[in-house]
Amino acid sequence: MILSAVHIALALVAAPLLPGVINRTKAILAGRRGQPLLQGYYDLLKLLRKGSVFSRTTTWIFRVGPALNLAVIAAGLLLVPFAGCKAVLAFDGDFILLAYMLGLGRFFTVIAALDTGSSFEGMGASREVTFSMLAEPILFVGLFALSRLSNTVSLSGILYSSGVTGWSIGAPVLVSGALFVLYLAENARIPVDDPATHLELTMIHEVMVLDHSGPDFAYISYGAALKLWLLGMLVVGVFSPNLEQASLWFREGYALVGMAILPVVVGIVESSMARLRLVRVPQLLVGAGALAMLAVILVMG
Repeated sequence: MILSAVHIALALVAAPLLPGVINRTKAILAGRRGQPLLQGYYDLLKLLRKGSVFSRTTTWIFRVGPALNLAVIAAGLLLVPFAGCKAVLAFDGDFILLAYMLGLGRFFTVIAALDTGSSFEGMGASREVTFSMLAEPILFVGLFALSRLSNTVSLSGILYSSGVTGWSIGAPVLVSGALFVLYLAENARIPVDDPATHLELTMIHEVMVLDHSGPDFAYISYGAALKLWLLGMLVVGVFSPNLEQASLWFREGYALVGMAILPVVVGIVESSMARLRLVRVPQLLVGAGALAMLAVILVMG
């Protein structure tokens, strides 16, 4: 339990480092020096020192949305195991609660955007909800396949337990691919979305938070970094051998190296391909869903 608490503290502290690693990877591949790795921390401190500006057309929903979204994502850390250790809250069906907590965080962001009354932010909210409707089944189907493989319905038993041989090893590999696409989609990364875009008509997540400022925008940025870490824990946990018999140092090292490599891979992906047209995004998500479904077929056979 103490080690699990340390993992949560590590996530809360190190999460803002992930966007920095992604940006630094993209800068290196582009032949630039890029921003400091700690730029995310500097931005958060700068935003927290500023004041918030609220439109007279908004209500309390707009003000509490960022804080509630951050609180829900932070609470989700209690459900996901790290480095083969049991999660702080582990019970049968906990991955269903995790999926709905992520959905609840998105709900608060969407209603805060709609509360502005801006048709532009409403457009982004509509896109966010549409794509999330296609992304959520990927998580459920993928984890169901691994649940069947590990004979457990708890994340603490599903992750870091892919010690299988033969054809069944294909299921974790397929689910890893599907969850990586989900990782890009849920975190508004290329090829689904671009957090650095200035093309207003193609924005999705960023357009929903345009009217937030000061500490509220800091909550949104920190929540996005925590979501990067949270879903990264899932991807690394799925793409892992069985670590039940491994030493503590090996398990911790494997998980930390995995969390360090994942943003580098994201940076390479974002540097090597362009953002997809909006009409192509559903096709990408359906393709990821097909990978997860194929994993189910493998484990059911």
